Amino acid sequence: MRHISDFILSSSPTHLMELPRKILIGDGVISQLGSIIIDLDANISKVAVITGSIVKARMGAICMSSLHESCLENLWFISSDASMESVHRLQRTIEDYSPDLIVGLGGGRSVDAAKMTAFRLKKSFVSVPTSASHDGISSPFASIRGNNKPHSVKVNTPIGVIADTLLLAKAPGRLLASGCGDLVAKMTAVKDWELGRDENNEYFGSYAANLAYMSAKIILDESPKMRENNRFGIRTIVEALISAGVASCIAGSSRPCSGAEHLFSHAVEYIAGNDCGLHGERVGLGTLMMAKLHGIDWEIIAQTLENVGAPTTAKQIKLNEHHVVKSLLLAQSLRPDRYTILTKVKLDKQSALELAKSVNVL
Repeated sequence: MRHISDFILSSSPTHLMELPRKILIGDGVISQLGSIIIDLDANISKVAVITGSIVKARMGAICMSSLHESCLENLWFISSDASMESVHRLQRTIEDYSPDLIVGLGGGRSVDAAKMTAFRLKKSFVSVPTSASHDGISSPFASIRGNNKPHSVKVNTPIGVIADTLLLAKAPGRLLASGCGDLVAKMTAVKDWELGRDENNEYFGSYAANLAYMSAKIILDESPKMRENNRFGIRTIVEALISAGVASCIAGSSRPCSGAEHLFSHAVEYIAGNDCGLHGERVGLGTLMMAKLHGIDWEIIAQTLENVGAPTTAKQIKLNEHHVVKSLLLAQSLRPDRYTILTKVKLDKQSALELAKSVNVL
């Protein structure tokens, strides 16, 4: 006779969890870049750093000094954007250098380009963000244009994350607000994941879902303080973004952090082009509309976005009625394999317009 444990083991879905080994947060911690890399793997001797030209000019000297102090040979490579063209160029040039590890230093685009390049070269990766604009800081996903997939793709989890709060504080406030937009999205992403479980028999991880939800909830609870105490806001947002990224690591997919609101954002980028707001800004607007469809209190989410200085209307990121309605209709088709509220509701042109107007996005 079979025991119940035999049944559980035989029917339980399998996925791989890859978690960062070290996460260092605090004022001035970028000066410890070299020592953290050695702590991660004492056999590392050659490092490739992928960054932007402005970030290199600002932070290159302190990072190079730290790497040299740890006897780490390093070569720097400039990435202008997060496109497959840039990744292919980086891959070709870095391959000749043959580093032991790749560091992504910069904003979301530099980190994503470095993450994808490291994945293609089968090298370990360390994330050093200079802005807290989205949860890619610690997640195993990268958003790369021109990869034939209008959504983030699975790569490897960073083995280390260094979040220097003094450095992050110097980034434009709009980037921090964008990070909050990406965080509140976890409210609807988790709801979409529950739908996938209930109506599509998908694997659902309660721990990962709760971790992602908590990352959103802390922003809802603390948003009134974000502008009053900038240092408090930065620390809170960075820790929440890292936690959200770790939730994806635990889930083995982006499910706890990305739902219909992210599909809306990708659709907007596809329809309106690259100059249509930051990732987190578009996601924030998508969250308002998906919250309404899910029966979540969208007004609290709107107030949170206003508290942190994130947009709550399409006009604020130069979108018009056509952009919003067409994006809502296109969104689910970008990833038909992912069950979301848009799979269930099936909007038409009129209902999409009414939805956007009902939450004041239009």
